[in-house]
Amino acid sequence: MSIQLNILTNYDIKKLLEVMRRDVMADVILRNTNIKRILNGHPWIYKTEIDRIEGDYTPGGIVNVLNHKKEFIGKGYINLKSMITVRLLTRDINEEIDEEFFRRRIKRAWEYRKKVMDNLNSCRVVFAEADFLPALIVDKFGDYLVLQTLALGIDKYKNTIVKLLVEILNPKGIYERNDVNVRELEGLPQQKGYLCGKFDTMQQFEENGIKFWVDIENGQKTGYFLDQKENRKAIQNYVKDAEVLDCFSHTGSFTVHALHYGAKRVETVDISEEAIEIAKKNVELNGYQERCNFVCDNAFDLLRRYDKESRKFDTVILDPPAFTKSKETVKDALRGYKEINLRALKILREGGFLITCSCSQHIKPDMFLGVIKEAANDAKRNVRLVEQRTQSKDHPILLASEETQYLKCLILQVL
Repeated sequence: MSIQLNILTNYDIKKLLEVMRRDVMADVILRNTNIKRILNGHPWIYKTEIDRIEGDYTPGGIVNVLNHKKEFIGKGYINLKSMITVRLLTRDINEEIDEEFFRRRIKRAWEYRKKVMDNLNSCRVVFAEADFLPALIVDKFGDYLVLQTLALGIDKYKNTIVKLLVEILNPKGIYERNDVNVRELEGLPQQKGYLCGKFDTMQQFEENGIKFWVDIENGQKTGYFLDQKENRKAIQNYVKDAEVLDCFSHTGSFTVHALHYGAKRVETVDISEEAIEIAKKNVELNGYQERCNFVCDNAFDLLRRYDKESRKFDTVILDPPAFTKSKETVKDALRGYKEINLRALKILREGGFLITCSCSQHIKPDMFLGVIKEAANDAKRNVRLVEQRTQSKDHPILLASEETQYLKCLILQVL
């Protein structure tokens, strides 16, 4: 009886190995170290976690990932040029990485957005690891899509992905915004251009019932920051009949929302003349130009100056770019966040509101809140936390991957 069981077991193992090797060329064997992070669902395999690679592979190709006992963990694409050497696509040994695989994943991502978003005119359609499609970003602005393939493995499937996006979402056009430095770490060139159709890259879209222009070709990242969509809507109770200062305004998304929700007046500040020009167009598009003043200036300098001049506002909005993109510069970033928040707190009227954000991935929520506490203490202002928010639901957070949670938005009141 025991012999028969051994025969069946060996047969099963043989069949499993055949399935494992059906659509892959190599096995990546992990070190006999703590791989709990990976087993718990994190999709990244770092170069330092790999013991050896058995078999042939091509850069960007699909490989098996096995533990030190050669037990199957998952399949993903490999690139030895990147410190993130393998990005897992599936943990199902029977799931092939083919066109049908990408069809299922993109459909699932789109169905999720249809379920959780109030309006699909503008949203993130695919959010990389959080949608189990590592390094793939797809944003929707009206009838147009913007795509980023940020790693070699996903870039190999770009044509397939474009075909499926046309099939599933039927956009009027798709534009590639792969002009980002991270691609160079993968051995990929920076590039941008049309992937489907030819169209004017300055397009209108709608967010929270408000019209905006997006510069698909030259705007930051994919042209517009969709992750703040729900936070911008959340400000309505804190800006009505208020004098508002919007710092780091970029193209005026918070500004236009504040005006739409009844702000008495908004001062819009950004260091970029190009961003200010688009902000002006967005304000004019919605007919609010009479209640808005634009200032092209460094927000750090302006906040210090307004503090010295004892200028006062009912609401201050701080939505700066990421102050750090590495762990090594976190301390400097924290000093920057403390400085702008301290100055903002000092120029708020009693009962006024501070809406402050950080999109720095390496600044954790507790660190950011701690900085605000320090700023309040140094500003000698008594502050209470009203709302603690994060990114919009079309940017879901994968609990196994803390990198997918990056945006912090605090709404506080000065007493």
